[in-house]
Amino acid sequence: MSGILIGSVLFLMFILPILFPGKIAQEVKSFANKKLKGELNFKEANLSFFSHFPSLTLTLTDFSLNGSAPYQNQNLVKAQDVSFGVNLKSLLFDNAIKIDEIYVSDAEMNVLVNEKGQANYNVYVSEKSTNDEKSGETSLRLDRIQIENTHLTYNDKSANVFINAKGFNYLGKGDFDKAIFDLETEAKIESFDFSFGGEEYLKNKKVNAELITLVNTNSLAFVFQQNNLVINQLPIDFIGKLNFLKSGYNLDFNIESNNSNLHDFFTALPPQYVKWLEKTEIQGKTDLLLTLKGIYNVEENKKPDLAFAMNIREGLVNYNKTQNPASNLTLKLDTKLPSLDVSQLSVKITPLTFNMGKDYFKGEIETVGLTSPNIKAKIESNLDLKKLHQALGIQNMDFSGKLIADVDVNGVYDKNKRLFPITKGNILLQKGGLKTQWYPNPISNIDLTANVSNSSGQYKDLNVKITPASFDFEGKKMYINASLENFDDILYDIKAKGEIDLGRIYKVFSQKDLDIEGFVKADLSLKGKQSDATNGNYNRLQNSGTLFLQNISTTSAYLSKPFVIKEGLFAFNQNNMSFKNFLATYGQSDFKMNGQMQNVINFVMSDKAILKGEFKVESNFINVDEFMSGVDVSSGAQESQSNTVTSNGVVVVPTNFNLSLLTNINKVNFDGLNLTNLSSYLKMDKGELQLKNTGFNLIGCLTKMNASYKNIGTQKALFDYKIVAKDFDVKKAYNEVKMFRDMVPAAESAEGIVSLDYKVGGYLDQNMKPVYPSLKGGGVLSVKKIKMKGFKLFNAVSKTTEHEGLKNPDLSEIDIKTAVKNNIMTIDQFKFKVAGFRPRIAGQASLDGKLNLKMRLGLPPLGIIGIPLKITGTQDKPIVKIGKKSDDLEETEYDESTNDTIKKANP
Repeated sequence: MSGILIGSVLFLMFILPILFPGKIAQEVKSFANKKLKGELNFKEANLSFFSHFPSLTLTLTDFSLNGSAPYQNQNLVKAQDVSFGVNLKSLLFDNAIKIDEIYVSDAEMNVLVNEKGQANYNVYVSEKSTNDEKSGETSLRLDRIQIENTHLTYNDKSANVFINAKGFNYLGKGDFDKAIFDLETEAKIESFDFSFGGEEYLKNKKVNAELITLVNTNSLAFVFQQNNLVINQLPIDFIGKLNFLKSGYNLDFNIESNNSNLHDFFTALPPQYVKWLEKTEIQGKTDLLLTLKGIYNVEENKKPDLAFAMNIREGLVNYNKTQNPASNLTLKLDTKLPSLDVSQLSVKITPLTFNMGKDYFKGEIETVGLTSPNIKAKIESNLDLKKLHQALGIQNMDFSGKLIADVDVNGVYDKNKRLFPITKGNILLQKGGLKTQWYPNPISNIDLTANVSNSSGQYKDLNVKITPASFDFEGKKMYINASLENFDDILYDIKAKGEIDLGRIYKVFSQKDLDIEGFVKADLSLKGKQSDATNGNYNRLQNSGTLFLQNISTTSAYLSKPFVIKEGLFAFNQNNMSFKNFLATYGQSDFKMNGQMQNVINFVMSDKAILKGEFKVESNFINVDEFMSGVDVSSGAQESQSNTVTSNGVVVVPTNFNLSLLTNINKVNFDGLNLTNLSSYLKMDKGELQLKNTGFNLIGCLTKMNASYKNIGTQKALFDYKIVAKDFDVKKAYNEVKMFRDMVPAAESAEGIVSLDYKVGGYLDQNMKPVYPSLKGGGVLSVKKIKMKGFKLFNAVSKTTEHEGLKNPDLSEIDIKTAVKNNIMTIDQFKFKVAGFRPRIAGQASLDGKLNLKMRLGLPPLGIIGIPLKITGTQDKPIVKIGKKSDDLEETEYDESTNDTIKKANP
């Protein structure tokens, strides 16, 4: 009997896939088309009991499902195969296809959320469940989800969260048929990465999880009731709620680890700690609590509250079996970030303490806010820094010395309100040393005695004394003594003497995106009061000494070229600092400067002080294009293809400079303009540059000009420009001056001599290019003698009137007056003689090449009888017709407040 039963079952397992394959496959396809928003593709469909025995499953091979908008062209799931379990009872007795299991293996799952909170996983079109479902209808009622060997990525740009899970294995069981049910989950991840805000918090961590989640399918809500996780060796309890809203989430998460081993906590940290951990003995207990509560909605600018607390007790850290471990380690940390707003960040450490034999450290710190933080701190230490380095095993550097500190801080720091916390602090460092992996020799014999005090919480009662400070580096010694009192009116006494090789000392620290080289020799004595410098009481100042610079080179991510000071001597005398033979280069540009600056000490000590100065600058060549505020983006593989510098930003003029420069420059390059023998008087004051009485040689003619320039932020600038140029060659101007080609493209084939007296002003864009609709001005173009060879306008007139003499006219002694506004150049009427004809021309030409000119062609011999012509089209393709009436060109106004252009038809 049992044999018959087994045989019948086996027979059904073979025959059912044969009887129903077409029906099941067709029903599943139809279901997918109706229920899925994303595009679904697969190679073939196979029905079998043996793929996931004993379930009857439809397996789709080479499966892919695209996401929902706006990611409809990108894969949500791509898998070697996906299987759908079919409920056998419903198939046989109800003639209905009910999917109650899903199996996914060897898959790539990519969950994406953009900056607006739009996600790619909204692919299933759900409907309210009913009890009277029609027979034969395909439905999705899951009670098992199984995922094997899958690579899952979650990239939420709205929350700045990134998750990368490799070797993701998941088994979910529950009564999915109900609206509210418990989901039992087992998950194992071989490698788990977690990043938030661009910072990597977990890397290559193993995760084991057993979860029980209450799922409400009506409201799409999840309640995490009992969730036990292990990240590497750290056990974590995870409870909370997650509700999916129309746009965003409602979160209430609690992630907790109580009375865990401190060693297990370090196993969950990023991988750079793993090798350190292998050589380190760690003892102690810790409690952890991470909470995330509130609504996350990008559209409504709502963000949840984040908090993290940590409590370490009875801790011990002993790296490489040192004889002086850090013991009795106690840390109580409490941080809060309301609405994920860093300006509201609060950090509370009460306390952080440890011992190393008789050495000790005690610290309590509380801060609230960032822009004007309220700070409360008390730090006491008596440490042998070499022993501390050995106990902690800090990588990449060695430090030593005796550090004794006693600091007490309480109050608000607010620079604008001139507030500084009430402070009493003393720091003593004796025979200190610092050596890093980036440079073979240390900074040694560091001695520092520093005292900071403030009795009232006001800037006026802030006193800082460093008496003395000194260190040795590469056989050279540097001494610094400094005393600063009353930061509302600083009374300073600073002495510095010694030599520093900046390139070598920089390599000790190796700061990313910054490179400095060169040599500094100082012998300075600065003593005085800030108000004496401000009020001109220079006889009360005692500033003297020199600062010699040689081969100083600075490179950073914010400079497109290295700025190099070949040599320069700064000499201090009371309120003045003079430059003597100051030689510098920037890219192709070179400078030689002599002069003096005033108010230097005041300028350094106050962000409101104005630096004054007068200089004489000489140069062989200055390339203005190199001073754009953009940076060189060519790197790596791109550099082999192109060395182009991408500039994005106008030249920024500091607002706290009042400087004048008398310049003598052999050659200047600016946006295609090549100027020679430039001499000018340049004034820089309140963020504005003014060029006065500037003379230079442009394309062989002497030119005089005046100009002003003022940046508005970093992406826009305002300029005003007046030029007088006499007898310059049009052909040379077209070939050598890019701006001339842009504004007068019709001069391509012209030859001859003209003069210009013109004034124009307007805005420059982020690439230092003129915004043509913003230009306003006018002037006179005087034609001395010019041949309009190949000029398309006259060619068109010649063709229309059938007079060859108009084709390539020779013009002389003509003054053409024009005015520029709203992208239109208006041309006043002018007349001339050519081949016996007496033409008169007036009208409009837009700066983007459109024409609306009116011409009267006076016929020989006296021009009393004339032919009216209207010239439209463009400068490249002028259209000449007989007649008078034509539509005015459309003006383009520039809105300086929005940087927008507005089309406006002329009446």
